[in-house]
Amino acid sequence: MSDALQNAPADEQGEPDPVASMLAVLDITGHNARTTEDIFTGHSQSMPLGRVFGGQVLAQSLVAATRTIPDDRAIHSMHGYFLRPGDSANDITFSVDRIHDGRSFSTRRTQAFQDGVPIFSMIASFQDEDPGLEHQVPMPEGIPGPEDLPDMESHLHGLHPMSKRLFTDRPADLIHVPSPIYTSVDGERRPSQAVWMRVRRMIGDDRAVHRAALAYLSDLTIQESVLRVHGVPWATRGLRVASLDHAMWFHRFGRVDQWLLYVQESPSSRGGRGLATGRVYTRDGELLATVAQEIMVRVPDPS
Repeated sequence: MSDALQNAPADEQGEPDPVASMLAVLDITGHNARTTEDIFTGHSQSMPLGRVFGGQVLAQSLVAATRTIPDDRAIHSMHGYFLRPGDSANDITFSVDRIHDGRSFSTRRTQAFQDGVPIFSMIASFQDEDPGLEHQVPMPEGIPGPEDLPDMESHLHGLHPMSKRLFTDRPADLIHVPSPIYTSVDGERRPSQAVWMRVRRMIGDDRAVHRAALAYLSDLTIQESVLRVHGVPWATRGLRVASLDHAMWFHRFGRVDQWLLYVQESPSSRGGRGLATGRVYTRDGELLATVAQEIMVRVPDPS
């Protein structure tokens, strides 16, 4: 990952751009014990509200596990639980257990710690590239391309500058279909949406970096189908949303610095929890990944 970091430009004030910031936190440090446990350390991105972004710790945990895997094996699934909110002002320690290495599959457990307590726990499985049966659910038809839709900035008018930073400091371009829910939910209230997304500039050819970045991006908007169907925008005063878990299956490789379509829907919400699922496609319709996440969502009583 160091090559991608060396080529990262800075903005006019000399500060790293959001893509450089993402790549920096993914470039964790540490050592491989080559026994039963490996320890790594990762930095956190500065966040306006002081909490670690879930996609960051998710991607870092994947990077830590990948560091213990032979190069000829790639991630095919990961299942994680967010246990505590993380503090974005502090580093995170990642402990990787080498649970199993078989002829075709390897299994790892990654625990992320701050102040000696776990904030995230993940099991991930890696596999050799093997031939086999192949099919996929096709990409939905009739979705406008990203160049035919308004950009994100046109939907941010009226936001507090601190809240606006949550969107403008992201390392990815995001274009919603039918429209974002930052300040209002326009149109039909339905439990589905699609989001075009891509990292804002080229990030090199390292496939491990692209897979980790895809995990990072997968947590940016997956919650929104739960909110959209109830007409709840992110700007709702007193709204509380927290990711409880995150599962991801990697079907095929794709570059995150090219446009990807993230198709999302929510099959259910109840008891202060909402479930959301998503499928990530290339622009040509190739299915790259499937995502599932349950969130805690608490909406203030309007009375």
